Amino acid sequence: MVSLWGSKNGDEQQQNEADDVDNESNRQPSRHGRDPDERTRLLPPRNDGYLDPDDPAVSPYNLFSVRAVRYVSVLFLIISFLWWVLLLVSIFVSPPTMHSRGSGFFDFSFTTLTVGNLLIGLLFFSTPSKAMEISSLIIAGFLLLDMIIVLAVQRLRSEEGWVGIASVVWATAMALYNVMSDRVVAWGKREEEERLTGRKESRRTLREWCAVLTATVIMIIMIIITVFLTATLILRSRDATLKPPGERYLVDGDKYKLHLACVGNITYNKHGERKSTVLVEAGEYPFEDTMDDWIYNSYQNGTIDRYCYYDRPGLAWSDNAPSPHSAGMTSDALSEALARAGEEGPWVLVSAGVGSIYSRIFSSRHVRDVRGLFLIDGLHEDLLHRIGSPSRGFILWARGIISPLGYDRLFGAIFKGRTREDRVYGKSAYQAGKFIKAKLQENLVADSLTKNEVSQARNIQTPGTPLVVVSSGIEVRKDNEWERKQEDLTKITDNLLSRDVVNRAPHQVWLTLEGRMILEKRLGELVRAK
Repeated sequence: MVSLWGSKNGDEQQQNEADDVDNESNRQPSRHGRDPDERTRLLPPRNDGYLDPDDPAVSPYNLFSVRAVRYVSVLFLIISFLWWVLLLVSIFVSPPTMHSRGSGFFDFSFTTLTVGNLLIGLLFFSTPSKAMEISSLIIAGFLLLDMIIVLAVQRLRSEEGWVGIASVVWATAMALYNVMSDRVVAWGKREEEERLTGRKESRRTLREWCAVLTATVIMIIMIIITVFLTATLILRSRDATLKPPGERYLVDGDKYKLHLACVGNITYNKHGERKSTVLVEAGEYPFEDTMDDWIYNSYQNGTIDRYCYYDRPGLAWSDNAPSPHSAGMTSDALSEALARAGEEGPWVLVSAGVGSIYSRIFSSRHVRDVRGLFLIDGLHEDLLHRIGSPSRGFILWARGIISPLGYDRLFGAIFKGRTREDRVYGKSAYQAGKFIKAKLQENLVADSLTKNEVSQARNIQTPGTPLVVVSSGIEVRKDNEWERKQEDLTKITDNLLSRDVVNRAPHQVWLTLEGRMILEKRLGELVRAK
């Protein structure tokens, strides 16, 4: 009989039976067919009908709208990349109707920014964040300002052309699209979390935090780049207000404009014949910052009656020409600009450095109008490989790619007081994208097309044309090959009037007083030569 209060033996028997049941249940295999180990789930599964927030099934990709946004982003990235490749090629070879009168580096920069923006959006597509959204919105705001500047300033609008305008508009649209896509993914993520887990997930995994941090850092860098682009555009719009002396004339089928200016009045000799006009071809840098002073002094002193000068494509006020572009093409463009301006010969050609290549080609194509050649430390055709070297071309291309950032021009304007004149034709002109593009074009064909053209010019040149050669004493002493080639330049015609080596003068011979005096003296002799 069982005791009213139970018995100790009975309790022990019940406890043993319970332990046996537990041991038997523990010995049963798990639902995966194996014994419990360190990977066995400690908490029982949820039985409220919701999934765990870490379940892979909880994803914004479940929504068609989110998947559609991703597909559209991939499509936009492909389109932007193809446009980027086309712009890269156009730096070296201009496709039909795609030439822009500017450098072409700005539209390339805008497209590079677009590709980067879309790529970042796709790489971190599933981890939207407020930082990403705000960063994209800031970039879109600056790009919108860039678009307004390009469209509002007539000179910029003309230089960038439809290619540059399309690039900045597309960059702005893609930046705004990135903001929209980030919001759509954030909405989809929230919707799926509430539907599948019962609540919005507020925490992030370490991997997600790393993704957000990486995306934010990259976007901050892109914001800085966009700020530099905008500041450089503002600087360019300021420089566009500087009016050129003379006029800019459309050339080469109205593809671009060439700047040409003339000083002085047309005069005639006692026989009623028109006196020669000095046509100046600058060297490595624009005429206005190099040869202008001593040529103008010669005019003021009465050594010459009249002179004309122009800026080669990409220098100072002249637009960039389509690529490729050789010295002969520049000479043809100059001939067209002179014809449009109503300027006629006879000419006395004065040139320095690499400009001597251009003036010699021009002379060979206008043999009846050229009355004299004046070469100031001119570059010989056999030395064109120095400006046509591949390493120099790569450096110029790299400088051109980063030139839209304008960090050196901005630094000069803010801290060194550089003016519009400095940036257009002065000491900072070499930093401009147009100038770099012109030098890159010169580099690409220097040892091929240009060399062939000047070699032909030497054979065509009239032997009786009066010739003056003035060389830098410093360059001659430090480079034996340069000395030999200077001597050879005295033989391009059979009528050498004089040959001078200015001892202490640099490559720009006019920078010394002795150099100026010799140049002006020889120029007067050449102009008066019969």
